[in-house]
Amino acid sequence: MKDISSCFLLTSSIAGLGLPLLGCSPISSEKRPNVVIILTDDMGYGDISCYNKMQVKTPNIDRLAAEGVRFTDFYVPTPYCAPSRATLLTGRFPLRHRLVQNPAPDAGINDIGLNSGEVTMGELFQGAGYRTKCIGKWHLGHKPEYFPVKHGFDEYYGILYSNDMRPVQIIENMDTVEYPVDQRLLTKKYTSKALDFIQRNQHSPFFLHLAHAMPHKPLAASADFYTKGDHKDLYNSVISELDWSVGEVINKLKDLAILENTIVVFMSDNGPWYGGDTGGLKGMKANNWEGGVRVPFIIRYPHQYPKYTTVTTPCWSPDILPTIMKLAGIKTDPKINLDGQDISAIIEGKSSDHSPIFTMKDTMIRTIRDGKWKLFVTKPDFYKEVNMKTWIDKRAPDGTTIIAPMAQATPDDYPGIRPEKMDGDMLLFDLDKDPTESTDLSGKYPQIKEDMIRKYKEFQNSFYKPNLKSDK
Repeated sequence: MKDISSCFLLTSSIAGLGLPLLGCSPISSEKRPNVVIILTDDMGYGDISCYNKMQVKTPNIDRLAAEGVRFTDFYVPTPYCAPSRATLLTGRFPLRHRLVQNPAPDAGINDIGLNSGEVTMGELFQGAGYRTKCIGKWHLGHKPEYFPVKHGFDEYYGILYSNDMRPVQIIENMDTVEYPVDQRLLTKKYTSKALDFIQRNQHSPFFLHLAHAMPHKPLAASADFYTKGDHKDLYNSVISELDWSVGEVINKLKDLAILENTIVVFMSDNGPWYGGDTGGLKGMKANNWEGGVRVPFIIRYPHQYPKYTTVTTPCWSPDILPTIMKLAGIKTDPKINLDGQDISAIIEGKSSDHSPIFTMKDTMIRTIRDGKWKLFVTKPDFYKEVNMKTWIDKRAPDGTTIIAPMAQATPDDYPGIRPEKMDGDMLLFDLDKDPTESTDLSGKYPQIKEDMIRKYKEFQNSFYKPNLKSDK
């Protein structure tokens, strides 16, 4: 098989080697919890039945929620892929890790990726003696210096970016092993690789980052789940197959008698694209309304956290790294500025105290959420009518370079409440009473608005100027 560099005609550069010293507390390897993060792509807040009873049934994900902790108000920092994924793995806001846009080989965006100086969750686990594997979508750079195996993962198998970006090819470690890719088989292949990794490492602590391609467009499901129909039938099939995959992973952990010693996280990287479901929230992927940045989030670890628990305190993805590291007894370098916090006390019902949560787009912070209040600190994006007579999806399945069912969702299938234009540059909402962000209260509560602006400026002042081409 060819090395991926031959497919992109890439040139190599030398990555930095200055990895901060890491450490772990004296917990024996037998007691260290395994960690499995299942990350879906563009799954909406209302795409699974434990968040939306009107949706197709997802019994395995629902069981995960019942046996663990389900969050109602969980956020990602951006309404699109790469910055959100980098934050999950580093615990740092995009303006701090500085990957603020999506690498895209078919758009010529090749020279950006996760800075080699960033310490990922994979590197922390490696330093503590864990076996690590990333499966599926990476999207943190597709030049060799950005590959997962250069950022803390012993093994990698998957597509390095979104499944609608050409060339759609599967990479294993550093090599291209499949091109073209029949995307109807992707979820099954990723699941099989996950089960194999768990089986091989059942007697040693491991970290598995299972980052599914679905339900990112183009949607695709295997014949076991999809029979030819319209785009809604296809979407439901994709969700059902993802639910099956979760069940396979959980059952494998249970069969090997290691489930109770495994921290399992399930979440999405951002809100849904066309055809998905925000669960009645406004907006969608690519904007900072609730539908673009509020995502399903479940964590199961009965050894530490109570079962049958729902958390309503707003939390966000930067919290995941410090929380999991604390559970695993792994220290992080105190010189590295993490933007999240250990939320164990919140999960255990001992606290409801969380610092403000911010979301951004491009290079600008767009919103702050503090308790029940949400403020747009810049004018939000509003709905723009799409002329379906002239609309063309340039990344649609073509049967050769992108192999997936032809029946795909379109802009007519808007996944949430359409954000119609509202007056004012800074909009303030009480999300407890107004989860659909319909009534601007900035004029009624000027003091709350001013207090949130102050907190936003304090957060903004903590960053260096963002660099779109991460340091080499």
